[in-house]
Amino acid sequence: MKLETKRPLTLRDVSEASGVSEMTVSRVLRNRGDVSDATRARVLAAAKALGYVPNKIAGALASNRVNLVAVVIPSLSNMVFPEVLTGINQVLEDTELQPIVAVTDYMPEKEEKVLYEMLSWRPSGVIIAGLEHSDACRAMLKAAGIPVVEIMDTDGTPVDSMVGISHRRAGREMAQAILKAGYRQIGFMGTKMPLDHRARKRFEGFTEVLAKNGVEIQDRAFYSGGSALAKGREMTQAMMERSPDLDFLYYSNDMIGAGGLLFLLDQGIDVPGQIGLAGFNGVELLQGLPCKLATMDACRLEIGRKAAEIIAARLSEPPVDTETAITLTPTIAFGDTLRRR
Repeated sequence: MKLETKRPLTLRDVSEASGVSEMTVSRVLRNRGDVSDATRARVLAAAKALGYVPNKIAGALASNRVNLVAVVIPSLSNMVFPEVLTGINQVLEDTELQPIVAVTDYMPEKEEKVLYEMLSWRPSGVIIAGLEHSDACRAMLKAAGIPVVEIMDTDGTPVDSMVGISHRRAGREMAQAILKAGYRQIGFMGTKMPLDHRARKRFEGFTEVLAKNGVEIQDRAFYSGGSALAKGREMTQAMMERSPDLDFLYYSNDMIGAGGLLFLLDQGIDVPGQIGLAGFNGVELLQGLPCKLATMDACRLEIGRKAAEIIAARLSEPPVDTETAITLTPTIAFGDTLRRR
């Protein structure tokens, strides 16, 4: 593939788009000088539509770029993204590039804000979680003129490059394993939906396979709090009280799944004989539980490494061509909570 030469936007681009001088554009973007409200609104609208981000280091560095890689992730509290960051750092520590991290809390408006701030410092590349972004974010990513790698998900079209897994496929494969084991009365517990698009896609793939086999989700529960053992216990207790005939519980992540497992064990319920369980992410921290929760590895470390390798290759001298779409293949770990047949 032939690499496309990218050019960052300049004040002149905003000037031409808004029909005012570069000096006026500069005054508006720096919030300096006497500019009419109408002109200010026109300049800001043009800058947002173009995806222009002001350069805070212009004139300070000859290269007009710094050896930073902006890493934008939704959370640091659920044991998932620290491993991704480890993979990124393992690759970049052998280069002059340094990752800097921003957290969005799964909020689109916060993602837009932190991306704007990070790009204003003119990093050399961007690694950002997910494929779903606001129009303003996509415009900024396209206009940045630097390598961009969207991570964790490959069910969609990237701005530039992407590395991850197919979450719809992950959901489908877990549903197939559950049905093959003979479970039919299934409950689902999820977190951060619909803002967590990857969890949503797993749920879509999961229910797709169930429907094709004539099985419906019997009960479901969603919440917006962080992934926690206590929340998993609480949700599982409530669901079992509502739907005592359930024979399988599928959780959107391992942490709430582990909470559910601990509740069921405390109640003396036979797992996986009376009821089976499965989560997602393959969190190693949970290996010390009384029994191993069935789960699926999300390839987090490898995703981080592959994303950083793309950035490093594209920024090398001369630039090295790379794949633009890398889909990794997670595997099911049956553990002690999903019987095999």
